[in-house]
Amino acid sequence: MDQLIQLYTTWAGQAPAHVEKLAGAGSNRQYYRLTGSDGKTVIGVLGTSKDEDHAFVYLDRHFTQRKLPVPRVLAVSSDEMCYLQTDLGSTSLFEAIRGGREAGGRYNLAEKELLKRTIRQLPNLQIRGAIGLDWNNCYPQPEFDEDNVLFDLNYFKYCFLKPTELEFHEVKLQASFRRFAKDLIAEPTESFMYRDFQARNIMLDAEGNPFFIDFQGGRKGPYYYDLASFLWQASAKYSFKLRRDLIAEYYHALSHYIEVPSVRHFASRLSLFVLFRTLQVLGAYGFRGYFEHKQHFIDSIPPAIQNLRDLLALREDVLPYPYLREVLTALVNLPQFAPKKDEMLPRKDGFKTTDSNIYPKNPQDGLPTFSKYDGKGPLVVRVYSFSYKKGIPEDPSGNGGGYVFDCRSTHNPGRYEPYKKLTGLDEPVIRFLEDDGEIVEFLQHVYALADHHVARYIQRGFTSLMFCFGCTGGQHRSVYSAQHLAEHIHEKFGIEVQIVHREQNIRQTLEAVTDK
Repeated sequence: MDQLIQLYTTWAGQAPAHVEKLAGAGSNRQYYRLTGSDGKTVIGVLGTSKDEDHAFVYLDRHFTQRKLPVPRVLAVSSDEMCYLQTDLGSTSLFEAIRGGREAGGRYNLAEKELLKRTIRQLPNLQIRGAIGLDWNNCYPQPEFDEDNVLFDLNYFKYCFLKPTELEFHEVKLQASFRRFAKDLIAEPTESFMYRDFQARNIMLDAEGNPFFIDFQGGRKGPYYYDLASFLWQASAKYSFKLRRDLIAEYYHALSHYIEVPSVRHFASRLSLFVLFRTLQVLGAYGFRGYFEHKQHFIDSIPPAIQNLRDLLALREDVLPYPYLREVLTALVNLPQFAPKKDEMLPRKDGFKTTDSNIYPKNPQDGLPTFSKYDGKGPLVVRVYSFSYKKGIPEDPSGNGGGYVFDCRSTHNPGRYEPYKKLTGLDEPVIRFLEDDGEIVEFLQHVYALADHHVARYIQRGFTSLMFCFGCTGGQHRSVYSAQHLAEHIHEKFGIEVQIVHREQNIRQTLEAVTDK
């Protein structure tokens, strides 16, 4: 600790006014927040391995030079056992999406957007970060290789598979492992493999932009590994649809940096790394749970087994290791791993990367037409929620017209006791509707229609447009839909949007953004 204080004093020209020890991470490194007399803070790190510290400092300086979103190393001790870096705050992605995780994987739209921002930045670090990087500075080895793979597979065998007392032919299994390892490293790669890419290692700034930390274990390796590691983290409980959407985001982002393989090839290669990562984490859970008796890791085993069960439902040519398949199938069917009746059944359609929510731009409809309402602007949009029992809202502009959407075809949370006193603005109702998915698909079509209509009204200088959403009571589905359309229009066009939840007696105005 004294060494860290001395380093800060030399760097800042004075001793810190306050030092706060931060909660530990997965390693033995110790983190401190040091505050100067001017109130500015930095993070101080005390390491336990010179080689590991050297790897972080080298990689960080390289990534900073490449203008990648990482903290900046400010000062390093002569023995490289402690260093100072910029303070990225206290909000990790792991904390920011806690609500969805604790809701069993029912992530709301804001949480999904954070995940998408993060996954879009990953290829930036992997591909641009690899340019000019001296891999010899990586720790504990410069490159992901066959020995690396076999070590982890044998870790799974001895720490997880054998403790289950499942009978298997060890020579045949080892032959499958060797073939699997060769396939994993078969493609040459020039990308940085983060190795520990997870939500805890991503910090968010005030605008929700991701910054990457704790990449000191990275090395040269295939980019599939980090994607598999992130999306198949058992405790995250990402739904199949959310994983598919995030894979599509990653695939499209990757295409900005390299010539991407075909979707079919990409999905096939990703499946191999998902299997490898799943066996790898099961080995860790077995050691920490069965041998060290840590309940957290024992609790993590069932969702990891479910991931493995889903993988085994893929076509045999995707995972072409007959004996390994045989052993793993027997493993997931052991009585202690039998799925509960309410658990999700395995998916059989693989890892698709098709994004079905892309709407092509509509061509202009020829020469403009004109009316007495043209050219007066600016446009104000009014969005209502209402109950059909009390009639459709009147248009206060006097122009008449606008859209009325019937939400009653979608699943109604008002039928269930926990939601009866809540509205579509409350988080439990939002999670119910987004998890069910019907209302989200319904709104995708509404957005496409509304976007074109609003753009045309702005072009023609119209002053008023009205959207109304009706449901049975004007409390859940219509409120959710009206609020989300209003926020969507305001975010996209920056115009004034007035929201009226009529039956809830709630009014809100989203002011026009002057710089749009």
